[in-house]
Amino acid sequence: MQAMVRLSVIGLAALAQGACGGGGGGDGNGGSNTPPPPGNNAPTVELEPVFGGLALNDPVALRQAPGEDASWYVVEQRGVIRVFNNDPNVTGAGTFLDIQDRVDDGPSEAGLLGMAFHPGFPSTPEVFVSYTAPGQAGSVLVSRISRFTSADGGQTLEAGSEQVLLAVPQPNGNHNGGDLHFGMDGLLYVGFGDGGGAGDPGENGQDTTNLLGTIVRIDVDGGSPYAIPPSNPFAAQPACTGGDNGLALDCPEIFAWGLRNPWRFSFDRNTGDLWTGDVGQGTWEEVDLVVAGGNYGWNDREGAHCYDPPNGCDESSLDPVAEYSHALGASITGGYVYRGSAIPDLAGHYVFADYVSGRVFAVRADSQPTVNPVELLDTNLFISALAEDIDGELYIVSYNNGTVHRLADVP
Repeated sequence: MQAMVRLSVIGLAALAQGACGGGGGGDGNGGSNTPPPPGNNAPTVELEPVFGGLALNDPVALRQAPGEDASWYVVEQRGVIRVFNNDPNVTGAGTFLDIQDRVDDGPSEAGLLGMAFHPGFPSTPEVFVSYTAPGQAGSVLVSRISRFTSADGGQTLEAGSEQVLLAVPQPNGNHNGGDLHFGMDGLLYVGFGDGGGAGDPGENGQDTTNLLGTIVRIDVDGGSPYAIPPSNPFAAQPACTGGDNGLALDCPEIFAWGLRNPWRFSFDRNTGDLWTGDVGQGTWEEVDLVVAGGNYGWNDREGAHCYDPPNGCDESSLDPVAEYSHALGASITGGYVYRGSAIPDLAGHYVFADYVSGRVFAVRADSQPTVNPVELLDTNLFISALAEDIDGELYIVSYNNGTVHRLADVP
């Protein structure tokens, strides 16, 4: 493994268990279903370095505020959100939020992991974050989803304004999810991993009585601390603000389940479709099109293949849109459906990456399950996130050297 990099974020249990000899799983077929390498019909793209005068500290997410392209906001795993001008020659960044005093970023994948602006920001001066706090009795960490408010018109967030919406105990230090976005419906979507450990030892992926291994959907404007959207699959049940409801009943916050670690997800700005990359165990990485009530199979299946048991598993869950084997990478970083104008041949492709191999892939958004992605680039970057600006252009965030690159057409 890469000793010079703090192997954090996105379920690098996939690397530790697969590439480094831990308890990774097989596909149930002795590897005979390994797909061929991606084809050569990929759009031609290149990477352009941007914001080269900045030194970012372990960046894991990059955002712009709704309808505003003058600034970028970068989430640093240590517990800081920095803001900088959208200027190629920018050399400095200010502090938008500093919550290092409550963030536990000690375990490998812990820390401040994601942020989402309220759709009405800054008129509604609220920003939502996902971070890990020190564990309580019986947990290594607690994943918090919190609301922070601004008292200066959106220039900064008040660290003392925190309202915790969800506090989900984590039995291990990995698979914390961490992404969150507002959908076109104005509701907040949040991703949680399965609680970590090799192979989902708690069987959380298929257990809808807790929030681990799910994407949840809540209405942050309709109640305190939130309301349950009536179209959620288990909307009638008591809330699970502490990770479960203590009654062994399905959690009403759940939108979809059966996920191992949906490290990065996004909405297609044209269609509203929800896409995620779900980090695999020892053999397969997958891309999912997430729908309400969808079960994505973990830990019965890894990708489109049986995992537990390795043969004859329950295959009633939804198939991934795309998958690739660990011959090509070992920890998927979800991305975006490209809707920009600078790269015409890339239009309508879901673009994503692999943290371990540095490869950048694409799959047509209208693909039918299950296909192999095409490879766009092979880089030496540890890609922790992709970002989308308000024009639909895509950027790549490199964790190991704190750099940002923009996807560009080849002249």
